[in-house]
Amino acid sequence: MADSVRVFAAHAAEYHGQRRRLVPSFDLFYGTAVDLLALKPGPVRRVLDLGAGTGLMSAAVIERYPHAEVILLDGAQEMLAQARAQLAGRAIATVCADLREPLPDGPFDAVVSALAIHHLEDADKRDLFARVHNVLRPDGAFVNAEHVAGPSAWLAGVYRELWRAACRAAGAGEDEIAAAVERMATDRSVDVATQLEWLRAAGFEDCDCFFKHLHFGVLAGWRSGAAPAAHAA
Repeated sequence: MADSVRVFAAHAAEYHGQRRRLVPSFDLFYGTAVDLLALKPGPVRRVLDLGAGTGLMSAAVIERYPHAEVILLDGAQEMLAQARAQLAGRAIATVCADLREPLPDGPFDAVVSALAIHHLEDADKRDLFARVHNVLRPDGAFVNAEHVAGPSAWLAGVYRELWRAACRAAGAGEDEIAAAVERMATDRSVDVATQLEWLRAAGFEDCDCFFKHLHFGVLAGWRSGAAPAAHAA
C-alpha cells in the first residue's frame, strides 16, 4: 500500500484531469456508484470516502446528495490537498491515513470507494470490508467502484487491450497510457465473484455487481436493517 501511495502522490496534480481519458464509461461508473446509496431507507447525510484521492467520488456524492457531509480518507496528503481545492466551500473533512488503520468513528449512512482498495493485499481487503460493515448504520450502503481482475488470464489480457483502445478514443496519449500501465504494477485486483463472497462473509447482504465494463466494476452490499440485539442487564 505504501508504494501505491507514493506513486499516486507523485501524480496528484494531473490525476483529476486524466480520469475521463483513462476510465471508460466514466459517467456510468461513478453515476451508478452514487445512485446506489439511496436504494434502501434512510438519509444520505454522512458519507465516508476511502482512498478518496483528489475527490472525484466525493464530488459525485455531493452533486447527487447536496446536504451530505463527506469525510475523505487517503494516505497521500498531496491528493487530499487537491481534493480540498476541488471541493472548497463544501461540507467535507479530510483524514490522512492508511486503509489498514482504524476508520473514523461511525455510524455512516454510506461508505464509498473508487479505484483504491485493489491496492491492498487480499487479507487486508477482507479486514477492511469487515471494518466498513462495523461503521455503517443499519441499511447503510458500502459501494466500491473498483478495478477488478478478469475471471481468466485470457480475459484479463483482452480487457487490457480493449481498455487501451478506449483510452485512445477518449483522447489519451501513448505516454499517458504507458504511465497508467506502470501505476497498475502496484494493483492487487480480485475478480468480482470472489469479492462478493468476501462482502457476504463480512456480514453484508444483497451483494451484487451493479456495473461492469472491462476491468471496472461497481460492487455493493448493505448492512442489515435489523436493529442490534439488546444486551442483557
